[in-house]
Amino acid sequence: MGVFFDVSEVLQFAIRIEENGEKLYRKVAEKISDSELKKIFIFLADEEVRHRKTFSEMVKGIKTYEPPETYPGEYFSYLRSYADAVVFPAEIEKELDISGIIKVIDFAIRRELDSIMYYLETKVVVPPTQHSIMDKIIEEERSHFVQLSTLKAKLQQK
Repeated sequence: MGVFFDVSEVLQFAIRIEENGEKLYRKVAEKISDSELKKIFIFLADEEVRHRKTFSEMVKGIKTYEPPETYPGEYFSYLRSYADAVVFPAEIEKELDISGIIKVIDFAIRRELDSIMYYLETKVVVPPTQHSIMDKIIEEERSHFVQLSTLKAKLQQK
């Protein structure tokens, strides 16, 4: 039998990933002079806030998780550090090409796909009794992907 994470641990990752995404999108929005691109990044940041709130509400419905630690906060410090390297690491901004609105949307779509893949992979290490909660997380990310894909298709039709 493999090592299982409690779904509350996965939700902590999810919250951190959403926090990192919001920070990145707001930072990029501040740097962009094109008002249409700026609106897209503000939209993305606001969506990350909404997702974070959804995940925070999910955490409230789960029993407290107290991992074995050498010192208080050790494990969640590890989780935060790990989440910082997933989907929205600090150097990700270098990948962003703001030369066109479609490239910006493609960048955001890749981040959403990375999130979806992360949660699908993580679902394997969550007990089957908690898979429905994982499915809700994945669905949140898929809805963001669909919104971005729809926006891209509309813009390409112009």
